[in-house]
Amino acid sequence: MLRSQLDHLVVTAPDLATGVEFLHRALGVIPQTGGEHARMGTHNCLVRLGERLYLEVIAADPEAKPPGRPRWFQLDRPESVRACRLATWVVRTDDLRAAAAASTVPLGSVESMSRGQLNWLITIPEDGSMPLDGVAPSLIEWPGQAHPADGLQDTGCRLLRLTGFHRDPDRIAGMLQAIGFDGHFDVSPLAPGQLPHLVAQIHTPLGPRRLRGA
Repeated sequence: MLRSQLDHLVVTAPDLATGVEFLHRALGVIPQTGGEHARMGTHNCLVRLGERLYLEVIAADPEAKPPGRPRWFQLDRPESVRACRLATWVVRTDDLRAAAAASTVPLGSVESMSRGQLNWLITIPEDGSMPLDGVAPSLIEWPGQAHPADGLQDTGCRLLRLTGFHRDPDRIAGMLQAIGFDGHFDVSPLAPGQLPHLVAQIHTPLGPRRLRGA
């Protein structure tokens, strides 16, 4: 039986320094340095949100070799990184290939990735897009025991709630059921004039704060 759970949230930024400052203002903490993703030409910083749960801010790395393919999380699209935003979320599974095959939403190919001593598998659409505008998650598998959140400082941030808004909420709910998602994720129809987006409610040293995707 497939089982999966929330692994991390993804905030995209026009550049990493801007993303770090954005999270500092929003959450009252300074994200820790993560590292470089050589295959994607990106780099990131991280905030712990709980046990095996974190938030990453990610941007194109201007010093990296061009990846020769679209970067993940739409980081090559100017309209997508005009400002910092909560772009999408990633769900962890112990059998990524089976979960990707079971998903009722196309997730792209399974790719092997690394950053420093960390290695993982993740689903990435070939065009660098995000499933259903980022409201449906990408899937990830950590083959070993190491997980990014294990080495992060506890700054007092905790994820309280994650909510999605999409024109087809039933499709996203069905996808989560198909991959055995074990967690709380509410997805609602869009209000008139809205674009698909996520909203994360986070407990911080400054009190409850919200990150939005639109």
